[in-house]
Amino acid sequence: MASDKHQSTVSREAALELLKKYNKDPFHIHHALTVEGVMRWYAKQLGFAYEEDFWGIVGLLHDIDFEMYPEEHCIKAPELLREGGVGEDMIHAICSHTYGMHVDVKPEHIMEKVLFATDELTGLIGAAALMRPSKSVQDMELKSLKKKYKSKGFAAGCSREVIEQGAEMLGWPLDDVLQKTLDAMRECEERVAEESAACRD
Repeated sequence: MASDKHQSTVSREAALELLKKYNKDPFHIHHALTVEGVMRWYAKQLGFAYEEDFWGIVGLLHDIDFEMYPEEHCIKAPELLREGGVGEDMIHAICSHTYGMHVDVKPEHIMEKVLFATDELTGLIGAAALMRPSKSVQDMELKSLKKKYKSKGFAAGCSREVIEQGAEMLGWPLDDVLQKTLDAMRECEERVAEESAACRD
């Protein structure tokens, strides 16, 4: 059972280097940084500020193997993470976001459930932002996000089923997950854009 106090001590700097070792595509780097920012926001909002780094680094590394090993997503990850000095608690958290799809590691800790619910959603919100004149989430309202969410053809690769399953795991209404994740992305958008650009240089 996942405990509330995590053991992993991999630094954020080391985690970013590990991410960049296996991910070269700017899109994947940007997604990883976005999910990190969202996870940090949720840690603070939900009373886990003392674990903010752990939540953030799990977000940063959650897709570590996806670019190079898409068919083995979260099957290859433990090996890459262990080589990078990442602890087993963090490996469990990372692999749990593909529960029922690639692996049988069930989200237990609230942080794992948040990652499960928000990973696909950040992609959908990011795609919706690109359709806006501002290219930003800053002026996006829940109403317009819900419209995009309900449009099955829009960002079809972002699984609504997974997002809804995550909301159910958390016991939150879907609208709450949408609004909170939108707020989280507003908060970290500028920082993510700056660091994404720096990673490309």
